[in-house]
Amino acid sequence: MVEENLKKLILEKFGSLRNFAIKIDLPYTTLDSIMKRGISNSNVANVIKICKGLNISPDKLIDERQIINFIEFDNAEKYDTDSNIIKIPVLGVIKAGTPIEAQEDVIDYIEIPTEWTKGNKKFYGLLINGDSMYPKYQEKDIVIFEQNDDMQFANGKDCAIMVNGFDATFKRFNLNEDGVTLTPLNIENSDGYTTTFYNIEQVQSLPVRVIGIAKQIRRNIWI
Repeated sequence: MVEENLKKLILEKFGSLRNFAIKIDLPYTTLDSIMKRGISNSNVANVIKICKGLNISPDKLIDERQIINFIEFDNAEKYDTDSNIIKIPVLGVIKAGTPIEAQEDVIDYIEIPTEWTKGNKKFYGLLINGDSMYPKYQEKDIVIFEQNDDMQFANGKDCAIMVNGFDATFKRFNLNEDGVTLTPLNIENSDGYTTTFYNIEQVQSLPVRVIGIAKQIRRNIWI
């Protein structure tokens, strides 16, 4: 099994998963989850970090999200880790209580500029279902989100928001001293999308938290 081989190599070279996680600047819990859940279910950017740290070729591990071989990479220059493009996962839904990098509902991977990730910024895509944010965002759009939980920074922006016990919702996020307001952009829909307000106590107790700020829309145009 490829994960067993990876773990063996990590232990031989670094002594422990925790030491390796520190070396490649990846949270230990994320690395441990990858070893348990499998490479094919993991964030491509994280897998590339692992490969770079072990001096092995990512294309030997990832092919259409299928594991094929584990082959020692004998020449680090064969893989250009300074590429201008990286791939991020596109999620169908975001489940409550699960970190973004551990989400299982990966439906595709799309490319973003590597420069976006400067400052250790992280991104994911989300397939839009429904029309509560129409016309700015349409059903089946892929919206790229920066992982960010800073409510002050998110104020006034279109965000993925998690209200515990539910999947993530996509709404305009507004913060004030009384609480937060989640506003749909589609105010003309016959289904009657409504604005939702959570007071400070609810924000803390539920909790209500921002898990991503919309950065870009990717839209297919059908002819």
